[in-house]
Amino acid sequence: QVRLVESGGGSVQAGGSLRLSCVASGYTALTHCMGWFRQAPGKEREGVATIRAGGGSTYYADSVKGRFTISQDNAKNTLYLQMNSLKPVDTAMYYCAAGWKSCYYDRTPDPSDFRYWGQGTQATVSS
Repeated sequence: QVRLVESGGGSVQAGGSLRLSCVASGYTALTHCMGWFRQAPGKEREGVATIRAGGGSTYYADSVKGRFTISQDNAKNTLYLQMNSLKPVDTAMYYCAAGWKSCYYDRTPDPSDFRYWGQGTQATVSS
């Protein structure tokens, strides 16, 4: 079992920044891919960024490329999402996820490929 706890959400104006954190505990050695997803009201959950567990290759949705950065601190078992140049369309509940399957980088990550999820943290961007 893997437990994920997110933090760092909040309310900012357009152009501002937020840094999301996700602390993982439990059998983290079993996870091969970590990621951030988001879900806005009335919309499907979408993959934002993924990273191979332990570091390495990353994936970014086209909508966040150049603005968001996913990273991890293995010593702290913590996953991060640095979000810069935020836009109102980035407003959503952001979820941390971990999965046993290897990351893939040629298509949008499918939420069904991730077994463990955090409770979510809200990010609200005002214009």
